[in-house]
Amino acid sequence: MTRPPTAAQRRVIDAADPVTGRLNGTETQLAALVKRGLAFRHPRPPHAHFLTPAGHRIREAAGDLDTAVPEPAATTTTGVFAARIGGEEEPPPAGPGRVREVRSAWEGLVELRRMTNPDGATDRPCGWERTHLVQAAALALEAAGHPPAGPDGDGYRVRATPQPEAVAVHVPGTDALRGCAVTLEKAGWQVGEHSEPRTRERYLLASPRRM
Repeated sequence: MTRPPTAAQRRVIDAADPVTGRLNGTETQLAALVKRGLAFRHPRPPHAHFLTPAGHRIREAAGDLDTAVPEPAATTTTGVFAARIGGEEEPPPAGPGRVREVRSAWEGLVELRRMTNPDGATDRPCGWERTHLVQAAALALEAAGHPPAGPDGDGYRVRATPQPEAVAVHVPGTDALRGCAVTLEKAGWQVGEHSEPRTRERYLLASPRRM
């Protein structure tokens, strides 16, 4: 069984950027995390260190223990910033503070694309987004100014689907639906419009673009 991180290593992991997973620590601490598969050193200057998926899981698990609150399915990125997927029972407060948080999270995600996509592309989803599909799609929509669904039902709702690497986006109104499609396409997603077989409700099926 793999030994758990030391207290010092846990502090470095817990202090990682909540979206990009970028790490700060001594060379010894970072090298130890790389050796254990919890971090990787980016090959291009400035050779920053980032959490691997295993490192992110440890950080997320710590957040769950600290809050002692059940995590809604596919709504949080790290336990620190939660992209709004629509329809939350207790959504975060709206206002300038939320706008700043969303903008910062999106900028961090774009930087993560630049640092982790093999060709440095920022117009195409990265590996983190492919393992956090609902959060990634919701962040793209919220960052572009689309309103998430509230108690009245208006706004978008992003949900997981049985299909691999695909999320469903539901939003009332043809114009709003197509507006969400345009936003996701600009953010590097492949988007198709579909109808529910029984209700005939129109919705989007979106997948991260690979090329």
